[in-house]
Amino acid sequence: MDNLLKEKVDRKEFLKAAGTGLALGVLGTLLTKVHAEDVLPKTGTKKRYAMVIDLRRCIGCGACAVACKQENNVPLGYYRKWVKLGEKGRYSNTRNYYIPILCNHCEDAICNRNCPVHATYKTPDGLTLIDYDRCVGCKYCMVSCPYNVRFAHPYRKTVDKCTFCAHRIKKGLEPACVVTCMAKARTFGDISDKNTEISKIFATNSIQVLKPEQNTKPHVFYIGLDEIVANAGKDDFRYMKYYRRDILKEEIRITKKEAENHYNILKGVSNADIEYDYRLKSNT
Repeated sequence: MDNLLKEKVDRKEFLKAAGTGLALGVLGTLLTKVHAEDVLPKTGTKKRYAMVIDLRRCIGCGACAVACKQENNVPLGYYRKWVKLGEKGRYSNTRNYYIPILCNHCEDAICNRNCPVHATYKTPDGLTLIDYDRCVGCKYCMVSCPYNVRFAHPYRKTVDKCTFCAHRIKKGLEPACVVTCMAKARTFGDISDKNTEISKIFATNSIQVLKPEQNTKPHVFYIGLDEIVANAGKDDFRYMKYYRRDILKEEIRITKKEAENHYNILKGVSNADIEYDYRLKSNT
């Protein structure tokens, strides 16, 4: 830590648990800037969808997570995306930092390489998707994902995650979380096209990614991503499990059967259930 901060810091002052957030006692630094050419394919100019999240705008309202659950009928107690809360500073001068978390749709996705039945696959435009007909629910991709953004779907018996709302992209629409963000913190588009808004943001801002040391070439980028907040709790199983907690008992206090009935009522009604084609072309 001395090398990272270049100053001697007392461990007790560095990190303290504070509710659902993390109280950080020192100032951090921004992660290394990422350039578009670092994540684009080396050959050709194929379309590559990506998302930039401006953390200077994010207010941590969680509307993105709610919109995702409604659009994709995500079961109660599970999330395709959420907002990580970090509390940073020295008492009594602290502030909250928010980092929206979702599948990074990596160019070099570890989950794609490690799926034993090839259920996880890459589309020509860069999305990482799951063929639910192929998936056997072994959870190997969940273990492989360095971002902890996959979950075992309790009723479909497959793995599930963010799809960038592929069914909306196909219709020329933006993902539900982008449309819903009241602070306009999210920008989605093709980073291979220099004329798109997202490419212009790349050209005029310092862009960072989560866990760059994994070298997966993520396609979810951040502006103003603080290294200390981003890394806080990433190796703490209890913190990671917070977003996989038994929400049925802790918060809304309904039974698993009631939660399953809720899912089944919306099954086939949500936009994703109606329009999303998850199958590999080789399967049809």
